[in-house]
Amino acid sequence: MISLKPLMLSGREVLPLIEGGKGISITTGECSGAWAATGGIGTFSAVNADSYDEESNLIRQIYHAVTRRERQRELVDYAIKGALYQARMAHETAGSEGRIHMNILWEMGAAEEILTRVLESAKGLIHGVTCGAGMPYKLSEISARFGVHYYPIVSSARAFRALWKRAYHKCQEWLGAVVYEDPWLAGGHNGLSNNEDPQTPEPPYPRVKELRGMMNECGLEQTPIIMAGGVWFLREWEQWIDNPELGPIAFQLGTRALLTKESPIPEDWKQRLLTLEKGDVALHQFSPTGFYASAVRNNFLRELEERSHRQIAYSLENVGEHDTPCEIGVRNRVVYLTASDRDLAEKWKAQGFLEAIRTPDSTLVFVTLDKAKEIRTDQATCMGCLSACRFSNWAQNEAGTTGKKADPRSFCIQKTLQAIAHGESVDSELMFSGHNAYRFAQDPFYSNNFIPTVQQLVNRIVTGD
Repeated sequence: MISLKPLMLSGREVLPLIEGGKGISITTGECSGAWAATGGIGTFSAVNADSYDEESNLIRQIYHAVTRRERQRELVDYAIKGALYQARMAHETAGSEGRIHMNILWEMGAAEEILTRVLESAKGLIHGVTCGAGMPYKLSEISARFGVHYYPIVSSARAFRALWKRAYHKCQEWLGAVVYEDPWLAGGHNGLSNNEDPQTPEPPYPRVKELRGMMNECGLEQTPIIMAGGVWFLREWEQWIDNPELGPIAFQLGTRALLTKESPIPEDWKQRLLTLEKGDVALHQFSPTGFYASAVRNNFLRELEERSHRQIAYSLENVGEHDTPCEIGVRNRVVYLTASDRDLAEKWKAQGFLEAIRTPDSTLVFVTLDKAKEIRTDQATCMGCLSACRFSNWAQNEAGTTGKKADPRSFCIQKTLQAIAHGESVDSELMFSGHNAYRFAQDPFYSNNFIPTVQQLVNRIVTGD
């Protein structure tokens, strides 16, 4: 049994075990409430969360407006209704135990408005807000306004220093903890900087020690750090507990919390988790956010990899080695390739990849006619789920655009995450996961396809296993 001392988080002493908030409809009020009921912290996702009508029927998020700006207003309404529904469910499920946090992404569309309007209407239901995917400077101000603790997600001491100096020092009393999310181990979007090599993981201990040192300089010696990413067996982290170099420590579990009775993910997703092998989760950079992300290498991810490989540079003029004309598009516009790239283009066309789509980097990507139609349809029906999207070139500004060409090497993240959460094939949609997911197949706790309740899982975790 691991010696876990309670920590003061969001105004109450709780078990220092936090359920990680995971994307669209993946951590709901049911599972987060069940986690809080064990005495820890449950986290529901407020990223386009599901809501239901009076007969308990799912309200599908269908968009009717003509313009992207109008569709984003529909998205905001869906998001607020969904978040409030999940907050109420979590509160009811938890009873008087633990704490309930909501998770948002700072780079999601209308994040400030959604956070503000949810907290306005959810007094007493939400005790903390965790937030990453960007630099959420206004998180502290908004949370403090409603008397709710805030939990920024960072991947380095440098990132927290910037947040502290610019904004957080003004609302120190509402800073509940700092979440360190390991960029090489965590699932979903990761906070790798341009100075870090995605192929060369760094151990978390020195990075968390550096974060603690920086926090101590700011007078935050007693503010906990929450370790997120790669946490499976607590016995592997025992040297972190009661360690004076690290100070108060809690642990966040995201991937392992996916596989419970209360988890809302479809059954075939749960069964797929039980079969993953080491290396099945890949760090990639196809996300329309521009961030690196970790996901299972299924057919969805492999198609993106292969699409990117069918890529060649072009010129609009006959310049240097780009002297070989090639007609592209429905208008048969002439561009110039190198002779060897023209041979590649003809090879791909012979394989059925007949459509060449231009990218923002003056390259052509070759896809099938059906895939080209899908890409253009998804770009045209964008609903502004991100503050800026490289796939559709939407941006949350007066112009409504990033000013760059839409990038066909990416994808509509809202479409695929809604699809996999609501029963589409786990092989044909984006399947986020942490890199430790292969341990489901190796951990005897899950033998014979055993899927625990949240309470059974937490009981197991506190033993060290």
